[in-house]
Amino acid sequence: MLSVLAVVLVAGHVGAADSFAAVSAAMQGCIAKQEVAGVVTLVATREKVRHLEATGWADLAAKAPMRTDSICWIASMTKPITATAVLMMQEEGKLSVEDPVAKYLPELGGLKTPEGKPAQLTLRHLLTHTSGLPEASAEQYKTARTLAEVIPFYMGKPLRFEPGSKWQYCQSGINSLGRMVEIVSGQSFPAFLEQRLFRPLGMKDTTFYLSSNQLPRLAKSYLRSEQGLQEVPIAFLNGRKPTDQDRYPAPNGGLFSTASDYARFCRMILNQGALEGKRYLKPESVKLMTTIQTGDLQTGFTDGNGWGLGWCVVRQPQGVTAMLSPGTCGHGGAYGTQAWVDPVKQVIYLLMTQRANFPNSDNSEVRRAFQVAAAAELGSGPER
Repeated sequence: MLSVLAVVLVAGHVGAADSFAAVSAAMQGCIAKQEVAGVVTLVATREKVRHLEATGWADLAAKAPMRTDSICWIASMTKPITATAVLMMQEEGKLSVEDPVAKYLPELGGLKTPEGKPAQLTLRHLLTHTSGLPEASAEQYKTARTLAEVIPFYMGKPLRFEPGSKWQYCQSGINSLGRMVEIVSGQSFPAFLEQRLFRPLGMKDTTFYLSSNQLPRLAKSYLRSEQGLQEVPIAFLNGRKPTDQDRYPAPNGGLFSTASDYARFCRMILNQGALEGKRYLKPESVKLMTTIQTGDLQTGFTDGNGWGLGWCVVRQPQGVTAMLSPGTCGHGGAYGTQAWVDPVKQVIYLLMTQRANFPNSDNSEVRRAFQVAAAAELGSGPER
């Protein structure tokens, strides 16, 4: 049995390196039970990172420990970043979330509802997963090298339901939004994000395409089976390498990142659109994104949630969200990554790991154990 390694960084006035000992113990327990091979955990406030720790293994076969700067595929945690890009363009008057989709993507103007009526799709529908937009097949996505090549995949099929009538998680809607950002900004989606978000925020390891220098820090992905944890390729890449640029930059889930990088993005959101003296969004744009926009519709992958524009929002804390405040916003990723921003307690919980087959990654034992332990260390238990 491999021993569990932990590397800890504690910043600010929080005492010794064992100040978040409960988090360490909880993560070591998850690794010992082979829930995951390794994790990076981070807790931050508006001003600083309070806790950053790597536990376990980035590569079991090579016995390479997880590092605090290990890179993970963050999958759908890309979606809030895409929503941020859309709101940036709205602030500049280049689009509106109330605009019809066909204004920017006329090839989708002929979409019909299940009853055969013209679909009155808006950007708001896409951002809230209430569009009913049809999805492309995995085989279609394999052929796409640009976002412009992706959009025709959604043509010629009826919507799955009347826009706004229900919530259904939708990859095609978020991909369409990324293409709209390209159209109105005049830049490729990766170039826009690099210029407007990643470089200014200091997110140096957040990218759709890893460099050869970054690749050694990519944590291996694992699948849990009766035989234990087995290494698997990242399914999203469809057999391509993380460094290959011969694939479209997926706004719905294509980014790689580190805990420290994504924490800077979350701190900007917690600070109402600003970080370290630079403003990225107006407070009203952050509020629009991170408050419930879906009314009473049942949304999300755990109970008690609503949906903002690109963000899941906790309505009634319960179960895995019991330690979060109402109004907490965040998003998870397919391989178990999680980020949640609690505006009441002014705290960010961020988890990085790489496991391919969680039954429900948003409701994983690893997430629950981390957030319960971190909240206990901060002296903030479940909401009543």
